[in-house]
Amino acid sequence: MDVMQTHGAFSWSELMTDDPAKAADFYAGLFGWTVEAMEMPGMTYRVAKVNGTPIAGMMACPDPSQKMPPNWSCYGTVDAVDETVKQWTAKGGTVLMPPTDIPTVGRMACLRDPQGAVINVITYVKQ
Repeated sequence: MDVMQTHGAFSWSELMTDDPAKAADFYAGLFGWTVEAMEMPGMTYRVAKVNGTPIAGMMACPDPSQKMPPNWSCYGTVDAVDETVKQWTAKGGTVLMPPTDIPTVGRMACLRDPQGAVINVITYVKQ
């Protein structure tokens, strides 16, 4: 069983930064990651790998005018994103990005807990 696809597991990390190419060089040199660029609609997404296994992604901040500081975020796996979002809001959390389908990957949402911490949740496409 792939623990990363288990409900409740942290399964992905993602860096948003002003200079993804520079960040990729930095982290590859620091951790020995292999970083592969993937062209996606409107952007280049960089996938960091350890021994050939994808472990993280890097991308440009979505809206440079927002002056968002570079940051790492994590993803928690859930069985059903839409149900998790309903439970989240019922417990006092807020939705920063509603459930969204990512082709060939899964369905994800970005959430903020009542204390202000942000986390992404994802249900992966079954392989």
